[in-house]
Amino acid sequence: MEKDIRRLYRTYWKREHIRLTRDAYHSLELNTTLMFLRKYLPRKGLVLDSGTGGGAYALRLAKVGYDVVMQDISRENLANAEKEIKRARIGKRVKGIVEGSITDLSGFRSNMFDAVLCLGGPLSLVYGKNSRRKAISELVRVAKKGAPIFISVMNRFGSISLAPTEWPLEIKTSNFASVAFTGEDRLWIGKYYCHYFSPEELEEEFRISGKGADALELVGLEGLATPSIDAVNRLAKDRKAWGNWVKVHNALCTNPIVVGVSAHILLVARKKR
Repeated sequence: MEKDIRRLYRTYWKREHIRLTRDAYHSLELNTTLMFLRKYLPRKGLVLDSGTGGGAYALRLAKVGYDVVMQDISRENLANAEKEIKRARIGKRVKGIVEGSITDLSGFRSNMFDAVLCLGGPLSLVYGKNSRRKAISELVRVAKKGAPIFISVMNRFGSISLAPTEWPLEIKTSNFASVAFTGEDRLWIGKYYCHYFSPEELEEEFRISGKGADALELVGLEGLATPSIDAVNRLAKDRKAWGNWVKVHNALCTNPIVVGVSAHILLVARKKR
């Protein structure tokens, strides 16, 4: 399955690189995640961004003074990140660019990082419950005691709410029922594997595999905007209306109902001291 993801990102990295900034709807995931990073990150330190993609979060952290290590399974993602690092002139803040999977952080020692990120859904692309549990345990292992850990995943119920407008033909297939009742998707982007978590499942899997850390918050990153992508993007053209929407979104994004319908969920945890 890891070979499939590597193969996918030989071309998909271009789309993923612009996903978080391509419109107002997708910016909710980026800006809500950044809001919680600001809330929980230490003022300085060494941050691991595992499953970094093109470095959307690591690069922003490096620009404001954090030291970062970037890890991703895709060479294409990392090559693009290197270009962005040079363009932004933040190379001194990037302490490592490592090709590898979130399921194997053996190249990093235990209690190494002041914060650990796994954002944008890479855990959802790991095949098999045991492998996902290993990834969670590894993310906790490499965090220092007292360090925050941030993991975001694709949400099962948010994805179902998107189906009528985003992929209506798939509702006719048996794959739709598989996603709805088990979270198992065999046709992600046409032919790849993905696991969609329910909020309860994410919390339970972290409780089982993230021993030595406490879950602090669950956040709905797109929240109530999830089933209305086009309408939300039209709304964003009105500055006052968009400002009011974002204000309400920020206030409600940890409400369990809002978390349940969001396309992506962020789990914030802290390793025990």
